[in-house]
Amino acid sequence: MDKFRKQFIAGIIVANPLFVLALGLCPTLAVSVTIDNGLAMSGAVIFVLVASNIVVSAIRKFVPNMVRIPIFIVIIATFVTIVDLVFQAYIPALYETLGLFLPLIVVNCIILGRAEAFASKNPVVNTIADTLGVGVGFALALVTISFFRELFGTGSLSLFGVDLFTLPVLGEHPITIFILPPGAFLVIGLLLALFRRTGVTKSE
Repeated sequence: MDKFRKQFIAGIIVANPLFVLALGLCPTLAVSVTIDNGLAMSGAVIFVLVASNIVVSAIRKFVPNMVRIPIFIVIIATFVTIVDLVFQAYIPALYETLGLFLPLIVVNCIILGRAEAFASKNPVVNTIADTLGVGVGFALALVTISFFRELFGTGSLSLFGVDLFTLPVLGEHPITIFILPPGAFLVIGLLLALFRRTGVTKSE
């Protein structure tokens, strides 16, 4: 259990996809305009990441080395298709908002990278700890970025249609650059610098 916990925490901090490895920046820049988008994309990525890597770990001894990447992609694509259909059927508003970035999870380097670097070389239990940690780390980073972009870009925060609060000054004069691509780069850059400045990414 202690090893599981350490692997999980390492996935969140030491191998954080956005703030340490700088992976998955393209969908992050595109969908982090609101917290709703951040939570939805985080849930989709965590499901695909954990489910696909468990399968990769379970069959690792039976997959020929020369065809492992195509097999990994087929496995990932299967779970992405499930997510895509579920979003389309049950949460069509978010499905329309996330658009092409849902099916593009298939080629998300976070998922394929963990499959190749970790799941294909480790047992299922360790893979679950690793992928849960990486998934939660991605979710925390994405939601944090979405929080600041929505807060400063619109002057208020809402969660799935429920207004949480509005800032007195920014509510009337929001800094709209934060919901534009330059704002995404600015927020990600500042948070990445802060994350690394704290030194928490250094493994013991």
